[in-house]
Amino acid sequence: MRLRILSLIAAIVVASPAMAQETGDGITFRLGVGPKVGPEYFGAEGTKITPTGKFQLEQLQFGGQSYGGANSTGFGFGGSVGFVGPRDADDYSELEGLEDIDPSLELGGGLRFRQPSYDLFANLRYGVIGHESLVGELGGDVIYRPSEQLTLRAGPRIFWGSDDYAQTYFGVSDAESAASGFDAFDANGGILRQGVKAEATYQFNDDWGLVGTIQYDQLRDDAADSPITQTEDQLSGSIVLTRKVTFGF
Repeated sequence: MRLRILSLIAAIVVASPAMAQETGDGITFRLGVGPKVGPEYFGAEGTKITPTGKFQLEQLQFGGQSYGGANSTGFGFGGSVGFVGPRDADDYSELEGLEDIDPSLELGGGLRFRQPSYDLFANLRYGVIGHESLVGELGGDVIYRPSEQLTLRAGPRIFWGSDDYAQTYFGVSDAESAASGFDAFDANGGILRQGVKAEATYQFNDDWGLVGTIQYDQLRDDAADSPITQTEDQLSGSIVLTRKVTFGF
């Protein structure tokens, strides 16, 4: 499923010049794909390289009115998308006996307050495919632009997950305990991780850009206490090539 999603993203990026319209009503966003290195699964010590994507809504123009915009400031609403890859117990000997976890697609939205030198946000998403539970993110960035092409931003992140989410990724049922040797563990939701994220964006031109990201998270509460968790420290990084896409309607 993950490869099908990324193939669709790549097809849209390549086809976007033919679909884009420069005038009239429409929606503009940035879409990107690239490699990511990070933990093999939540709480793992080992790392792996996987494909990742990026979606950023820039502007909606409808009925002669413009909403949002890359340089807009003040309060605003926006969409939020999250993806969690699958966890297959057969791929990791230490997880033998645990049930496999399907990939999850999270959709939602949130509130943002943006100024030229900083950006604050709060998002809430639901797993429409996969874990079928609620997650939330709260964070902010300090923004520095050393040139017109380069933007640097960094700031704290807090991640919240519901009871169902925590049990999906950090819980161990009685049946799994009997089959795996892990102690049974009923994981409760709450603030499951906190950390900091830094990002550098270089715009080659108005359409194409390159985004490099590094993020450090520390698992906490039941995510840290889970018998599945090998280490609380989680480090990840990615490089994504982005393309501005405009659909007219």
